[in-house]
Order: sequence, then structure tokens, then C-alpha cells
Amino acid sequence: MASAEVLCVGTELLLGNITNGNARWLAEALAGLGIPHFRQGVVGDNSERLIAAVQEAAGRCRLLITTGGLGPTPDDLTTAAIAAAFGAPLMEHPEVWDDIQAKVAARGRPLSDSLRRQALLPEGAAVLPNPTGTAPGMIWTPDPAGLPFPVQPGFTLLTFPGVPSELHAMWQQTAVPWLRQEGLAAGVFASRLLRFWGIGESTLAEQVHDLLALENPTVAPYAGTGEVKLRITACAATASEAEALLAPVEAELRQRTSTLCYGADSDSLASVVLALLRSRGETLAVAESCTGGGIGAALAAVPGASEAFLGGVIAYANRVKLDLLAVPAASLEGDGAVSDPVAIAMAEGVRRITGATWAIAVSGIAGPGGGSVDKPVGLVHIAVAGPDGSSSEGVRFGASRGRGWIQALTAGEALNRLRLRLELPGDRASASVGA
Repeated sequence: MASAEVLCVGTELLLGNITNGNARWLAEALAGLGIPHFRQGVVGDNSERLIAAVQEAAGRCRLLITTGGLGPTPDDLTTAAIAAAFGAPLMEHPEVWDDIQAKVAARGRPLSDSLRRQALLPEGAAVLPNPTGTAPGMIWTPDPAGLPFPVQPGFTLLTFPGVPSELHAMWQQTAVPWLRQEGLAAGVFASRLLRFWGIGESTLAEQVHDLLALENPTVAPYAGTGEVKLRITACAATASEAEALLAPVEAELRQRTSTLCYGADSDSLASVVLALLRSRGETLAVAESCTGGGIGAALAAVPGASEAFLGGVIAYANRVKLDLLAVPAASLEGDGAVSDPVAIAMAEGVRRITGATWAIAVSGIAGPGGGSVDKPVGLVHIAVAGPDGSSSEGVRFGASRGRGWIQALTAGEALNRLRLRLELPGDRASASVGA
């Protein structure tokens, strides 16, 4: 079976200036196609080192996938280095240059001479079209004759820009059909990603341990920021057969975990909450202190959010809590800003001034300072107010993982508590904080 390697190009990756998300994305994409993937590498913007890395990979793998280094600037060396690695001349593709000119003109930008180098590919290489950007990739099987280094039979390169959105589009539109056509994808894979909130990875793994031992479909756990994911992957001769293998395992997982499973695939807590509100013809507002707008940002990131999300108030200072949300001064003085009475008053205040059906509010200590014995860093009070009344509870997220972690967990927990209120009647909608 053909094996693949991923080679990412860019000095910024070696310096740690950006996270190498492309390697992770490609690893998942290859796994989804059933293509064995044994090695990843990163090379800076250096032609000699890039040539050496490509020549070494040619002797190990059947498929080398590169990202980065395809732009018009002097440090975009990938195409020229690959051609040099196999002693091939660069040839201009007129159709690529025409496409570049059209895209630049449509964007109202000046056409620079440096852009033309993106139309150059090694002789014999096929264009891997870029539907959104100006830099195309290539699909190339170099001629190994006369080369002074070993090359695996059928060794082929696929090159992509480093821009994630361009990589993703090019992969789906051109690379995947080519890989299937060439027989490099082993069968048809289907997968489902179930998302859980309110349970730790180890606890969930124990709860479904027998399903984790399955071979087809497979079930694998992944931990995220506050959530746990289970990826179910099935392989079959056809897409419909693979989906049929997924269905009973997904049903069993959902039955065992009940409301801990909040969604699947691209769902987020924000998108699920908004969908529930839309289905009920209801609306939501938020009042935030320690999250500084994080909950509102998560909601607003969902397309169509305006159908149910009215807006919110970032009430960081006590004066804002008093003046805008009408939080009683006695509560702030007696209970403190981080308390259930204040969180409830914040939620009821933003619900009142916006006319929303529901409101959620958070007030806490995100750190790193400001905590005390009674109210340590990581303590957050989360309130939900709605037609059936208001409730609040203090949650201790701990301080060890830092301010950003506390803020992210607070936003997720607040949305999840509203989800449970919307999905479950009465006191069945209990707190959901997990290990």
C-alpha cells in the first residue's frame, strides 16, 4: 500500500511564529482516505535543505505532499527547489498566468512581475488548480532515469500553498479525486465526530471502552479545551456502505452518553444553542464580565446568529453592572461581584433591557491575580435567566492552565447550561462541569 509523507516549508514554522496546523489537517485527511502516513517534516526557506529533504523523501515514500513556499516573494522556493532536486527545467503554463492576471484584476490590485513566477512548473508536471488564490500547486511524477539517488516506483509530489483555506479547497476539489482515481485511497472512508461537554476524556473512555476496541468502524477519543470528541471511522467499498457501518455505533454512543453529547462534526455549543433557540422562536442576550465578550463572539461566529442572538453587555467594571444592568449595590457590596446574586442580576438585567427570551451571565476571577481563599482564581459564577426563572452556580475551573483556559471553559460551560435548559424540562437540566 502506498505511503505518504508531509513536508511543510517555511522558516516561520521553525521559529515557532505560527502553529503548523496544515500538518495536522493533512494527517487527518490522509487517515480519512486510508493512506498510510509515516513521517512529517519541516524545512525552512532554504533551497539546499529543501532539495535534500525532497530527494530523501523520494527514496522512502510513494507520495510526498508539501505545503508552503508557492508565492511570488523571493523566499517562496518550493517549486524551483523541487525542479532542481530532479534536474528538471521550469516551464511556464500560459493558462496559469492568465488565471493569475484575471484574479489580480478582479481584486483591483496592481499586477507585479513577481507574480509570473507562480506560473512556472517543472517540465511534465500537471497543474493543481487553486480556486481562490493565485499560486497553483502541482501533481508531478518525476522521471527517475539517471538520478544519482534512489526513487520509489511511482513517486509523486503534490504541492500546496501554506494558506489553509487554499490548501483545503485544492485538496478537496483536485487532490482527493486524483488520489481515488490513481487507486492510492484504500476504499471509501466515512467518519463522524461526536462532541461531548461535561465529561473528562478518561471517564468517557471507560464508559465506552468496549467500543474503542472495534476494528471497523474504529472509535478514537480526542480531548480539546473543555470538550471531548469521539471520532468514528468506517471503511467500505462504497460511501453508503461505510455510512451504514457508522450508524449503529453512533446510535449506541449517543444512547450511552445521553445529553453529554451535544453535537457532531462541525457543531459548536454556540451553533447548537442558536439552532435550539431558532426552532423555538426564542432569543438570547448575554452579560459578560470575566470572559470579556467571548460568549458573544462565539455566538456571532455562527452564520445566521442574528436570528436568535440579540446582543450583550460586557460589564467588566462594577459601575457598568450598576448603571447598565441595574445590579443592586447591596449585592455588589455584600456578596461581591463574583457571586450568584450578582450573576443572576446581570442575567436578568440584560434580559430586561434587550427583551430577550433567555439570558446568560458570567462573573468570575480569570487571574492570574485577584483571587482569595474564599474566591480563588478560576472561580466563576454562571447564571441563566429565562421564562421559567433564574439560576446561578459557582464553578471552580482551577488556575493551573491560565487565564485563557478559564475564559474558554467559562464560555463553553455557560452555553452548555443554556443548552440543557432548552433541551431538558425542569430540574433535569443540571450542571455539566466535567473532569
